[in-house]
Amino acid sequence: MSKIEIKTPGQLEAMRASGLVVARALRNVVDAVKPGISTWELDEIAEQTIRDAGAIPSFKGYHGFPASICASVNEQIVHGIPSRTQVLAEGDLISIDCGAILDDWHGDSAVTVGVGTLSPADHKLSEATRLSMLAGIEAAVPGGRLTDISFAIESSAIESGERDGIEYGVVADYGGHGIGSKMHMEPFLPNFGKPGKGPRLKVGMAIAIEPMLTLGTDDSQELEDGWTVITLDGTRAAHWEHSVAITENGPWVLTAPEED
Repeated sequence: MSKIEIKTPGQLEAMRASGLVVARALRNVVDAVKPGISTWELDEIAEQTIRDAGAIPSFKGYHGFPASICASVNEQIVHGIPSRTQVLAEGDLISIDCGAILDDWHGDSAVTVGVGTLSPADHKLSEATRLSMLAGIEAAVPGGRLTDISFAIESSAIESGERDGIEYGVVADYGGHGIGSKMHMEPFLPNFGKPGKGPRLKVGMAIAIEPMLTLGTDDSQELEDGWTVITLDGTRAAHWEHSVAITENGPWVLTAPEED
């Protein structure tokens, strides 16, 4: 395993600045979500917001990815490519993943929102995924182990499923990652597993925590476009993500929106 990057307090402050750019871009995109808008138009909003802040969209051109956000609709889990022809409709569920680089430091975050009124099951799915992310964030403390975060995410998903009467699928093939001077770094963070394994969590680490849950299978399939990942059984999926720093005072959510 490659060495995990440890950031200084000043470098984490720089990551917070990039995280705020991402939060602003996501807020502007979410505000624009409505029936009749295309995912291409949402991408334009994100890119404009990022560039207006003097930052660079980290997704655009990344291994050839053509856009500034991933827009994953309904059964699409992650890495959906924005398109002029993909027009949102009432009841759709869309996950929006966004990244930015400011002064060479990365921020990465994702939200899932409904288009108009969601079905009760889709609303519960998104909320269960968000709660899993929050549980993972709470476990990102100095002295713990990496899979303590994994275990917290999975345990939260199971707890939500028992409450909701839905057996959520925890997507097996994708997970979180280290972040900092690059978007994807060591360590890889599974969204399930036993606690107490993997690298010890240290002050100065930063990890993108990003559970993906489905209303059915935990198996996924990549489409022929080489990017879009869908659920194997066609059930809907949700994706929530924050970039989180491990500090002496506990987890610091670098991509949290500014308080109004």
